[in-house]
Amino acid sequence: MITPVISATGLWTPSESVSNEELVASFNAWADKWNAEHAADIEAGTVEPKTHSNVEFIEKASGIKSRYVVNKSGIVDPNVMRPDIPERPNEQISILAEIAVNAAKMALERAGRDPKDVDAVLCAASNMQRGYPAMAVEIQDALGIEGFGFDMNVACSSATFGIQTGADFVRSGSARSVLMVNPEICSGHLNFTDRDSHFIFGDVATAVLIEAEDMAPAKHWKILGTNLKTQFSNNIRNNFGFLNRCAPEGIGATDKLFVQEGRKVFKEVVPMVAKMIIEDLERLELEAAHLRRMWLHQANANMNRLIASKVLGREATPDESPTVLDTYANTSSAGSIIAFHKHSDDMASGDKGLICSFGAGYSAGTVFVEKAA
Repeated sequence: MITPVISATGLWTPSESVSNEELVASFNAWADKWNAEHAADIEAGTVEPKTHSNVEFIEKASGIKSRYVVNKSGIVDPNVMRPDIPERPNEQISILAEIAVNAAKMALERAGRDPKDVDAVLCAASNMQRGYPAMAVEIQDALGIEGFGFDMNVACSSATFGIQTGADFVRSGSARSVLMVNPEICSGHLNFTDRDSHFIFGDVATAVLIEAEDMAPAKHWKILGTNLKTQFSNNIRNNFGFLNRCAPEGIGATDKLFVQEGRKVFKEVVPMVAKMIIEDLERLELEAAHLRRMWLHQANANMNRLIASKVLGREATPDESPTVLDTYANTSSAGSIIAFHKHSDDMASGDKGLICSFGAGYSAGTVFVEKAA
């Protein structure tokens, strides 16, 4: 059987960022404006006033300190409270494809791979810019890759699901080189007027090149095993889609943006993911002590801390479970890949690690890897 490996990764980071202080200032100004506009209803007791957000609340609840975004001006404007991303004509590359291409070029360059040697493109992300043509096919065209491409969405677990899909293509012989990209413009689906979630997401794009071992560069990662899990839950949801045009409330209703029951998610996802990792270790005849590093999904620092401690039986050190959440915020499917990209070059030959995602669905994915000699 052909052995699949991770040959290289790529990362594109927006040039603009928004600090917690800036985000809180814009939210509080919006809240004051909203309260003034609804003063009569508030006084009558028919509506609740909007309460202020604060930096301490955000950092304690999430561990996030800032986030990168594709557009800052609209987000920090109390009269807009959303990213200002102009539509592009069909003849111009779409913004989601553009940022995916940027990350992909880095991965290809790091692997010393010509795009013409790639057989397939998978675009795995939480929110696609459109239904069709597939984003993956546009990315494929922009890079000059032959073969095939398609989109896949498993929310925050899209990247690990994409890695297993690419690895399966390699194992079966259907492709020898698969480019998996995760363009995430999460600010586009975030409700910046919701105090409980206005700080959660950031924007980014990542790429992973999955290839047959015999064609991979010397510095690659063997894929020891993967596992995927889904379990239906309404606790994280986004109802935006083309059928919204048929609904009486129309586009713009709050459920067409990101909504979640955060406490329920924490309570249900943490034990599910920890149990999955422990069982996967047993299946692969590995022990937690064999893991040099865990690159966990970057959604919430407290979730990561608890999952890591359940797996290791103790608190993980920052080196064992690195975070990028503080500067990137939650970037959905890209989070664990950013952590892997930024915190893997120091690993020695034979070191083992875990790329793990979890999120809406519920969905969870594990990818166990070993640094090649």
